[in-house]
Amino acid sequence: MESKKYFDKVAKDWDIMRSEFFPERVRERAYSVAEIEAGKKAADIGAGTGFVTEGLIKRGLKVVAVDQSLEMINEIKEKFGDKGEIKCRQGIAEELPLEDEEVDYVFANMFLHHVENPAKVINEMVRVLKIDGKLVITDLDEHNFEILRKEQYDRWMGFDRKDIAKWFIEAGLNEVKVDSVESNCCTATDCNSENISISIFVASGMKSR
Repeated sequence: MESKKYFDKVAKDWDIMRSEFFPERVRERAYSVAEIEAGKKAADIGAGTGFVTEGLIKRGLKVVAVDQSLEMINEIKEKFGDKGEIKCRQGIAEELPLEDEEVDYVFANMFLHHVENPAKVINEMVRVLKIDGKLVITDLDEHNFEILRKEQYDRWMGFDRKDIAKWFIEAGLNEVKVDSVESNCCTATDCNSENISISIFVASGMKSR
């Protein structure tokens, strides 16, 4: 079963599962790093059931929620609707359903480790950013928990922060920073009988002319 089928299957339960994997601090740190402003437009890539989208809407931003799983998108529509401050679009990471320079911010939370070519996907995210727009990615540091590859169809066992910074710079971003969220994935929950604790990073960069 590939990752899309997996997320289609767990969509109805994802809010509960997500809350066990990582806390709200992850998205709060992402908003802080991005220095989000009400009235601007953001894309939430790999939006799932709207963890990042929800907080953005509450802060007065317009959001394009993108996910490859139609089941996940349907969950977002059921919770938030699909009009006004939020638009839902189904699409894949390598060919995002967004125009060039369409949004002020791009967020991707716990998404990059599911894609085949992270550097290519980062370039695609930069494509849809406006000049002076910011890309913010939150994801897992390198780890050796093979069970995540088996159970959740992860393609990458987390990332070396130096690689993330390199990909951001190669994509043309400036003011690149990769820091710790100071929170771990699955610290308080026993995941499929294996105790998992993985640190989470937040990476950011600005698109310039």
